[in-house]
Amino acid sequence: MIRIILHGCNGVMGQNVARSAADDPHVGIVAGIDIVTDRKNDFPVYPSLSECLEEADVVIDFAAAPAMDGLIAALKERKLPVVMCTTGLSEAQLSDVKELSKHTAVLRSANMSLGINTLTKVLKEITPVLAAAGFDMEIMEMHHNRKVDAPSGTALALAEAMNESVGSSYEFKLDRSAERKRRGKNEIGIQALRGGTVPGIHEVYFAGKDEVIKLSHTCYSRSVFAEGAIAAAKFLVGKPAGMYDMQDVIG
Repeated sequence: MIRIILHGCNGVMGQNVARSAADDPHVGIVAGIDIVTDRKNDFPVYPSLSECLEEADVVIDFAAAPAMDGLIAALKERKLPVVMCTTGLSEAQLSDVKELSKHTAVLRSANMSLGINTLTKVLKEITPVLAAAGFDMEIMEMHHNRKVDAPSGTALALAEAMNESVGSSYEFKLDRSAERKRRGKNEIGIQALRGGTVPGIHEVYFAGKDEVIKLSHTCYSRSVFAEGAIAAAKFLVGKPAGMYDMQDVIG
């Protein structure tokens, strides 16, 4: 059985991971990390990883960006592999994550859904063809009204994958309201909507002359992210130090 420490265990996603793990006979949560320690769980909960003494094979992280500094330091000391799902990291934190990957295996993804990562793989294949044919490219995403970052990390990751597939020659446009001019050819527009309890919708548009292609992914439950994180944890155990992502998991 793979032993997991769950960072951010008492958050919404942490609780989803705990429920998914309870249904999987191949994994087990041995401890949780959270600033909220009075919630009832089937495992002990500590305020920080440095205070947790349980032995584990991997850490799954679904916390908030401010909690990352202490986690990264503790992971570096214990050399525990980590599935890092927290988004909205600062440039300094991203640099620390890169440094951490020199000491242990780090799998970082803006979205743990196997469906979204399959969509990313498809986009890398079709974007060069449609870009060469002159298609304009736009991304729309929608999430629940409590999400604090916009656009989503997933939308940015989709745009990055598209841009890299054509030699990183496109500019991301997050807001056109400040400009009064026609759309540039070398743009990928990204629009963010927020409302209700929507777990996540991402739509990618390729608009050409008299035709539009739309690829979309709709998440109906956060359990898809939890199950993806557990699949990533299984993949990461035993891997050498380095950076990994969900594209490695789906092969």
